[in-house]
Amino acid sequence: MKRSWILLLAALFCLDVAVYWWWTNDSRESRFDREIREVASEHDMDPALIKAVVWRESRFDPNARGTAGEIGLMQLRELAAREWAEANGIRDFEPTHLLNTRTNLLAGTWYLKKWRDRSPHPEDPLPFALAAYNAGPTKAREWARDANGSTEFIAVIGYPATQQYVQTVRQRQEEFRKSFD
Repeated sequence: MKRSWILLLAALFCLDVAVYWWWTNDSRESRFDREIREVASEHDMDPALIKAVVWRESRFDPNARGTAGEIGLMQLRELAAREWAEANGIRDFEPTHLLNTRTNLLAGTWYLKKWRDRSPHPEDPLPFALAAYNAGPTKAREWARDANGSTEFIAVIGYPATQQYVQTVRQRQEEFRKSFD
């Protein structure tokens, strides 16, 4: 009898931990949905794509800092953020402003859109945009020279981590579509 109670308590504890993990993970993934939807709409971008980039870059941590100086939800580097600030007439920009969720989403979405719009593969510009976002535009342009179309582009990406990045973000984009329906 005592053993049955111990097993029941252990099972309830495991269930409690699982429910807590599921609830916190779900709320963490959806807490920026409103801002993501607004910013994506302002830039004519798919909010599921922006959410997928945020998931991949920071796992929804607005205070995330990368080893190469990346900051915030979308893990922007200073150079990309300064490009955004200059293009938008923001004169007093400081990299610490990227810790503001909306600023980070605005700058990151603008930067991703910039490379989407410059993709040499208009039939599917996202692989190029994501590769430019992840590995830099110089490398993305180099790989694009060797590709006829976005499918071939993904195959010729020279960094396995960037190739995986492009594929993972696109998979997550599909999973996150239900968040915005």
